[in-house]
Amino acid sequence: MKKIKSDIEIARNCKLQPISKILKKINVPDNPSAFSPMGRHIAKINFDFLNKLKKKKDGHLILVTAITPTPAGEGKTTTSVGLNDGLNKIGKKSIVCLREPSLGPSFGMKGGAAGGGYAQVVPMEQINLHFTGDFHAITSAHNLLSALIDNHIYWGNKLNIDVRRISWRRVMDMNDRSLRSVIVDLGGVANGYPRQDSFDITVASELMAIFCLATNLKDLEERISNITIGYTRDKTPILAKDLNAHGPMTVLLKEAIRPNVTQTLENNPAIIHGGPFANIAHGCNSVIATKAGLKLADYVVTEAGFGADLGAEKFLNIKCRKSGIKPDCVVLVATIRALKMHGGLKKEELKDENVTALKNGLVNLERHINNIRKFGLPVTVAVNHFITDTDNEMNALLDFCKTQGVKASKCTHWSNGGDGTKELAQIVNEICGEDKNTFKYLYEDELSLFKKVEKIALEIYHASEVVADTKVRQQLKDFEEKGYGKLPVCIAKSQYSFSTDPGLKGAPTGHVLPVREVRLSSGAEFIVVVCGEIMTMPGLPRVPAADSIKLNKDGEIEGLF
Repeated sequence: MKKIKSDIEIARNCKLQPISKILKKINVPDNPSAFSPMGRHIAKINFDFLNKLKKKKDGHLILVTAITPTPAGEGKTTTSVGLNDGLNKIGKKSIVCLREPSLGPSFGMKGGAAGGGYAQVVPMEQINLHFTGDFHAITSAHNLLSALIDNHIYWGNKLNIDVRRISWRRVMDMNDRSLRSVIVDLGGVANGYPRQDSFDITVASELMAIFCLATNLKDLEERISNITIGYTRDKTPILAKDLNAHGPMTVLLKEAIRPNVTQTLENNPAIIHGGPFANIAHGCNSVIATKAGLKLADYVVTEAGFGADLGAEKFLNIKCRKSGIKPDCVVLVATIRALKMHGGLKKEELKDENVTALKNGLVNLERHINNIRKFGLPVTVAVNHFITDTDNEMNALLDFCKTQGVKASKCTHWSNGGDGTKELAQIVNEICGEDKNTFKYLYEDELSLFKKVEKIALEIYHASEVVADTKVRQQLKDFEEKGYGKLPVCIAKSQYSFSTDPGLKGAPTGHVLPVREVRLSSGAEFIVVVCGEIMTMPGLPRVPAADSIKLNKDGEIEGLF
């Protein structure tokens, strides 16, 4: 049997083109005003060049999302890269716009997030590790504000910040559950006043959200200035600008805010920029990157994290609302393996044919299809093919999609690259040409914050009700009284189910959505609604990916799959 190469082996053996040659394909000239090289294969596009494209017509936007994730795998990023290569194969100028991977998952459960097989973005090692340093810049800027808060308190606390009501948490880009709740400023008078604090992972921070929703440097600084860091004893909000923090924080992000350009294995352009999680944040790459792609290409393929109930919902209700963009088509990624898990099988049972389990799991796919249609968007299904899939299973899935009035295609991009998604690319091209987009938000700005949560819970999750204690409900009312009532809501919950119970597969109904706490993100301009047991600082699994990541005798990275 032929040995199957690992993702990192495939990526390492590909022939990368100089980044100037990649940029030339999308009409970015090779001069200092257009881009800054970050080595031979990565570049940052300059705003001077992007500003010249403002009057150019936008290309078509393709949103890639997925069914509810399972340990069996779905492959959104892989499909996004494969579709981008497929569109270029059929003669379309296409760019894929992706999120930057976080070190948390890279060393935790995933081991990497740059696609897979022959549908990857490269250089894979750099992208999955430090890349261009954007996340480090965001982490540093975020923690600069934390330092300024505690320094202000130390030197007399002129703003009368109530140390019990500081809402700004520290961050780091690594899963470390021991930092969820900490005590800072211990060690005596010289170190400050002891207080309770906490850490989030960088990708869940408000600053990451601001970074990804800002439209330019000026907008970035304005949003940072409006961050609510805490309150006085009489509950008057304290903003970042009250501490003069917005200037130096913006300085730290000055280079990071420019979008990064790399390439796929087939030497097609890829923009990779920003990276909020979709289970605890809004789950999309930066607005700047997406808008740049729309000016540079005829098609932009972008993804939203986890299942459509999380990533796509937030992409459509938050990112589209804040940026004015809208998709022309939604690609819903499904795998036979994952659907069989939703149909009741365990992971170790997936290799055997089981059409019955597949059919039982199709309720999950159906739910996501119907949810996307609620936004007035056309949808097609990409069946990410695995070697264990049988013809009977594949035919059953394709036949089901026909009954739903949805075009579907078998995609083999993992093994065949862009050749494996040419059928999907043709479908996407046809849908975009039909112009049947009637996009609408799920809720209007004027709806109350709690009603917005209910709208998502009842219509997207199919819950029976939302439960929240008096304290949470009062916080939402307080936000409304302070002028934040028109903001969208960003729900943080388990990605593994429509409910908050990760073990509840398929398409559950009648469950309850318990709201644990709410947080104001006044700079990002949304309200975070934390539900169930979800943590904004994840932990590492029993056996983290880090256990297998190392340098071999030749100095090459191993285990970053």
